[in-house]
Amino acid sequence: MKPTLKPVKADRAGQPFRYPLKREYAEPDWRRLPGYKNVTVKEWESALWQRQNTVKNLRELKAVLGGFLEDELLADLEADQRDWATMSILMPPQMINCMAERDLRHDPVRRYMLPAAGDRHPEWPSHPMASRDSLHESEMWAVEGLTHRYPTKVLAELTATCPQYCGHCTRMDLVGLSTPQVKKGKFQLPAKERFEKILEYLRKTPGVRDVVVSGGDIANVPMAQLEPFVSALMDIPSIRDIRLASKGLQGLPQHFLQDEVLRGLERLARKARQRNIDIAMHTHINCAAQVTPLVGRAARKILDLGFRDVRNQGVLLRGVNGTAQAMLELCFMLVDHARIMPYYFYMCDIIPNCEHWRMSVSEAQSLQHDIMGYLPGFATPRVCCDVPFVGKRWIHQYADYDRIKGVSYWTKNYRTSIEHDDPEALKRRYEYYDPVYTLPPEGVEYWRRHKNQASR
Repeated sequence: MKPTLKPVKADRAGQPFRYPLKREYAEPDWRRLPGYKNVTVKEWESALWQRQNTVKNLRELKAVLGGFLEDELLADLEADQRDWATMSILMPPQMINCMAERDLRHDPVRRYMLPAAGDRHPEWPSHPMASRDSLHESEMWAVEGLTHRYPTKVLAELTATCPQYCGHCTRMDLVGLSTPQVKKGKFQLPAKERFEKILEYLRKTPGVRDVVVSGGDIANVPMAQLEPFVSALMDIPSIRDIRLASKGLQGLPQHFLQDEVLRGLERLARKARQRNIDIAMHTHINCAAQVTPLVGRAARKILDLGFRDVRNQGVLLRGVNGTAQAMLELCFMLVDHARIMPYYFYMCDIIPNCEHWRMSVSEAQSLQHDIMGYLPGFATPRVCCDVPFVGKRWIHQYADYDRIKGVSYWTKNYRTSIEHDDPEALKRRYEYYDPVYTLPPEGVEYWRRHKNQASR
């Protein structure tokens, strides 16, 4: 007996999120912006031209945007640079071209790349527990620039510069130029000596199998330096995974379309296959408008060279990608067009002057819930909390959660170098703090008292 087939009700209009996307996969016409009206395709697709014309201050930004950058917003940006910004301005034309010039106040790219004073929370610009190196990475340096935080994984910071500076940068203590608010730290050793000390440590530490090569941004490391360093990593028998990290894949895709860069990456991919090592590229794209054909071309080139994956590690930011609609649109743009795999979205770290971007653990849990079921499982990003002294944890993995005070408590299953001789490290609970303005009135009052006591 055949089963009775019921009519399938697949009306997409009834779903909270509608697919296919309405957003077009196209390079925005840069000639609509006054400063780029005479720029040719050849110039636009030149990495050298992009770097030479990168905007470094508000005067240059005004020259590019002209009347689209209204005086009120310009004054607000000036106030932020003077009083609040932890990162100096650095935006390649490619990044500027992704902004909606007719609504810069609410544009998500502007909101996280060019914060304005009016964006900051009026009472809680910083959490009372904020700190400049909130993840304590420099405290876990095995040698300068090499963070040994996880048992089998390390982070190698090769440079302290990027092609672009994000307002929420978690390494704001080291990366970029100093601002009126933040005097940056610096590497003490020359690059060549620092790289060799990193390699020497890894040769002596066979428990490490996975190296993230970052900074800063590897797009700012000349291929003549990057290739021999990564090649030397592959000569270490214990190394099985290498990840090259670059937001520049989005902000400056032209860099990865240069013949010299592609030839170097191809040699690394070939050697990785010969050594049975997985090599991948990680990038950092936070909103759908930033996924353009030039980004897709660069990602495709890298995949065609033999890299295992191009993956996206974004940051969860209020007003940028903090809704299911924004997150799903971004992820579908990545998967459908650019062949970039959504991977993680990290909660914004508890660094100074970043509260207006941060979301609570409960908000992040709701977002993880709301994006499930739309994307393929392998392309559904995990929302993560990078807990100080602990590391990456899925957003539902806390041990306890005080929703009044906005404090979640987390445990760990390994020791970092900081607690290598601490017998209580695996029994202790570690704290992460929600933004104060997301708390109920009694929680806000608790932190007001805490802040007042701390200032005495």
